[in-house]
Amino acid sequence: MATQQINIPDIGDFDSVEVIEVLVAEGDVVAVDDSLVTLESDKATMEIPSPVSGKVTKVTVKVGDSVAEGDYILDIEADEAAAEEAPKADAKKEEPAKEAPKEAPKAAAPAEKPAPQETKAPAPNVPPVPKPVNAQSMGAAYHASPSVRAFARKLGVDLNAVTGTGPKGRIQQNDVEAMIKSVMQGSAAASGQPQGGAGIPSVPEIDFSQFGETETVELGRIKKISGKFLQTSWLNVPHVTQFDESDITEMDAFRKSMKAQAEKAGVKLTPLVFVMKAVVKALQEFPNFNASLSPDGQSIIKKHYYNIGVAVDTPNGLVVPVVRDVDQKGIFDLSKDLMELSAKARDGKLTPADMSGGCFTISSLGGIGGTQFTPIVNAPEVAIMGLSKAKMQPVWNGAEFEPRLVMPFSVSYDHRVIDGAEGVRFTTTVGQYLTDLRQLIL
Repeated sequence: MATQQINIPDIGDFDSVEVIEVLVAEGDVVAVDDSLVTLESDKATMEIPSPVSGKVTKVTVKVGDSVAEGDYILDIEADEAAAEEAPKADAKKEEPAKEAPKEAPKAAAPAEKPAPQETKAPAPNVPPVPKPVNAQSMGAAYHASPSVRAFARKLGVDLNAVTGTGPKGRIQQNDVEAMIKSVMQGSAAASGQPQGGAGIPSVPEIDFSQFGETETVELGRIKKISGKFLQTSWLNVPHVTQFDESDITEMDAFRKSMKAQAEKAGVKLTPLVFVMKAVVKALQEFPNFNASLSPDGQSIIKKHYYNIGVAVDTPNGLVVPVVRDVDQKGIFDLSKDLMELSAKARDGKLTPADMSGGCFTISSLGGIGGTQFTPIVNAPEVAIMGLSKAKMQPVWNGAEFEPRLVMPFSVSYDHRVIDGAEGVRFTTTVGQYLTDLRQLIL
């Protein structure tokens, strides 16, 4: 038996993340890939798996702690077979773990710059709160997770002025909200008009129990995280949604004809992979859709790579893993990627790397139903596609009506980057490619 120290592996471009669950205790026996702790960043939650099997002999972290790549979290008395492999694995992982913390601030630096630009608008409604004298002389005297710091930056809140109510004085999101609420209430009292954050009228608080029996159920972690970003996108991006439909009769017939080959390759061929190929072809023709707006809003950052985010419905909420280099992969390769990412999403095993780097997002509700919907742009992307359920319809071919399989879809886009004419041309082009797949090879 040999005791192996377990450290935090690569967690992407984050200097630290918060421990929200400790899933093992001293004395527990774990197998390889059993989850040890759950971490939460401002983008997603992730579980850290055990690299070895054995008995947990020491746990050094607790809920509320912040950890970074390479941090020591627990000891495992590894089984004999695992102990023999452990030195080799440690030798490979030790060096990157030391280097990653140095690089992380550099990767995170660009994300810090746009924040002041976004907070200019609410500034007039939120009176500035002076920093305490001690905080100015000592530097940052607060403790807060990356998600709370990002939340505070978006609202223009100085965390030095916020009192933390979490463990060891840690500032939590509700502390920031409480400070904003108190400031806004003071401002509203002076003007005589109640307002919510950023000058938006607040929703009235009602005691629903006066009308009948009620039950309060807390939102899941993923819904809390994604909800914040969806609201931010909806408030900051001027959305326009273009609706269209495509005749996918031939595409679906081809997909079904490839079923045997797909099964032989060990994959399930879905309509989504064909949509991904059609979208990438259209992105190459309309590069403004494969772009992001610069932080100052004065230029467009066009991307020369094609990574497609795919919204996946999980028991815990909606997540968006990213399929990389879609332009360089065939339909079987894309099907394999989708199967792997979907499985990781359902099991809660997605990493920050799995959910970053997207250029364009596809949200498919075709397997559930519905006719049309307006998806919210996944900022800083500038467009998102929503797929609805295809159904057989009578279509006039010039001589008679014939049954055709028609799929409705929509594209929401940032009107600052894309105008209406370009939006229509894009959706029309995607529809043409889906109707005649042969055009994809031209």
